[in-house]
Amino acid sequence: MKLLSASILAAALLAGCGSMSSSPAPDTPTRTVDGVLIGPTGMTLYTFARDTAGSGKSVCNAQCATNWPPLMAPESAKPMGGYSVVVRDDGKKQWAYKGQPLYYWAKDAKAGDRTGDGMLQGAWKVARP
Repeated sequence: MKLLSASILAAALLAGCGSMSSSPAPDTPTRTVDGVLIGPTGMTLYTFARDTAGSGKSVCNAQCATNWPPLMAPESAKPMGGYSVVVRDDGKKQWAYKGQPLYYWAKDAKAGDRTGDGMLQGAWKVARP
């Protein structure tokens, strides 16, 4: 019985160590709701027509990024599936889907809002898989 208890304790300790990873899981927009990509916050994600897909850059910086906050990626982020990482003007990383950088719209108030779709003469569109 003592050996069984020690084995259970050892297994529990090892399982606990596995959850103490120093790098968090990537914060990627892996969900869709009604055919639209949704970020980890549950808010709608958008793409900007002025970004060049696959360029590795975002053209939405400064005031643009205040209105259209980028979906930031951790420093350790690596491309996976359809997701890639672009480097912003400030050197920080941002997630992209199929080469298109992803953004939130500051005026979306709650999950499910899509008030940014079609803004700036259609340059902003909801991100779709």
